[in-house]
Amino acid sequence: MNLLPQLCATKRKEMKKITIAKGDGIGPEIMQATLNVLQAAGAAIEVDEIEVGEKVYLSGNTSGISKHAWDSIRTNRVLLKAPITTPQGSGYKSLNVTMRKTLGLFANVRPCNSLHPFVATKHPVMDMVIIRENEEDLYAGIEHQQTDDVVQCLKLISKPGCEKIVRYAFEYAKQYGRKKVTCLTKDNIMKQTDGLFHKIFNEVAAEYPEIANEHWIVDIGAAKIADTPEKFDVVVMPNLYGDILSDVAAQITGSVGLAGSANIADGCAMFEAIHGSAPDIAGKDIANPSGLLNAACLMLAHIGQGDVAEKIQNAWLKTIEDGIHTPDIYKEGISKQQVGTQAFAAAVIANLGKQPQQLKPVSYKQGMDFKMPIYKRKAATKKELNGIDLFAHWGGTNPEGLANKLKEIETSTLKLQMITNRGVKVWPEGFDETFCTDHWRCRFTDEAGGSISKDDILALLSEANRVNIDIIKTENLYSFDGVRGYSLGQGQ
Repeated sequence: MNLLPQLCATKRKEMKKITIAKGDGIGPEIMQATLNVLQAAGAAIEVDEIEVGEKVYLSGNTSGISKHAWDSIRTNRVLLKAPITTPQGSGYKSLNVTMRKTLGLFANVRPCNSLHPFVATKHPVMDMVIIRENEEDLYAGIEHQQTDDVVQCLKLISKPGCEKIVRYAFEYAKQYGRKKVTCLTKDNIMKQTDGLFHKIFNEVAAEYPEIANEHWIVDIGAAKIADTPEKFDVVVMPNLYGDILSDVAAQITGSVGLAGSANIADGCAMFEAIHGSAPDIAGKDIANPSGLLNAACLMLAHIGQGDVAEKIQNAWLKTIEDGIHTPDIYKEGISKQQVGTQAFAAAVIANLGKQPQQLKPVSYKQGMDFKMPIYKRKAATKKELNGIDLFAHWGGTNPEGLANKLKEIETSTLKLQMITNRGVKVWPEGFDETFCTDHWRCRFTDEAGGSISKDDILALLSEANRVNIDIIKTENLYSFDGVRGYSLGQGQ
């Protein structure tokens, strides 16, 4: 373990040990610049350095992180991480995703503020925070090839996952004096998964009557963020939408390179710039350290050193305001001096204790690691088995031919009700115009609409095996307290 000297021994604060990872590409340069600023500002921290990323991957560790590094993070509970490089190839997993899921970092927090007129943007008064669910959705990473033509990726949305992230968004708004929380989903199409997220958003919002709330379908919501971001305050959404739109929001402030993010769990937290490792400019002293520096400010606020975070971020704003810019944001007529990575950090240090004159100064409260209520599991519902969807690999193109074959396996309780292909009903009464692949969903239920048993399903599967129908997947159809828990086919 490489234990670096403590950055600053102040008498005012208890020292906090954090783990740092310098990363790959431009990572070591921007980390050094960030540490220099933290030291000069009087951050009461000492750092424990670990190595993660490309070298660890190429040493044969396909996760990109060692047990030794995990131990450091879990002991210190705070990680400041520079960007890393994931080698090309299917054998290497994303370390960011691994860390977020393994450590339970359920909330990704990305403030997106414009710096008009000092950084060019079409949205001069933009000031929003995107809070992204960080652990589930399509990022569960559960994928399978099921037929020659079709692969699947499971979208997993849970009640605890929804409630934790939505409640965090409202608690964040409450703590920071924000006025509105907006939810973005696609529940007009994904009525079960995104529908659950929206439902829980409405339930939690009712507990915060002092904070305005609204919901948008994600496509029009994304358009509105790109067009009029000043209309938004705190925005909460599932993982995939949040991943995409947080980058969009950061870019339209002026540059993705300026943004930092926090990844928050009940116990651990990880702070990082949102940009990549940019190996093409590594070692040239031209990278902008602002993203990691702003992430470090979020970290300081998280560990109760909000006054230091405030001092650093106001000095950074003053530096931007002074026109001292790195090449990525330098613009003739606006910028006054183009500097490299370390010189930019030195300019921030020179401005410590100063306030911006045109840009809005920041003000951090102490102890922003607010406590979340413990999730309480709701009482179990009455769960009733109504039928089964059999997914079959069948190379024919005529649904009638498959239906005739499936009718051979019907039992006294389970009858074929519907066949869909890619979610569209093709039997009975399908259209010739509908294009079909070799992946078919075949629904069997009790004709009277009653409940069935697991033995009924086993009997059906046995019959399918007898007549050589290739069943590649099954999904039981349940109702919960009498409410159907499964989708119908499009066209029904």
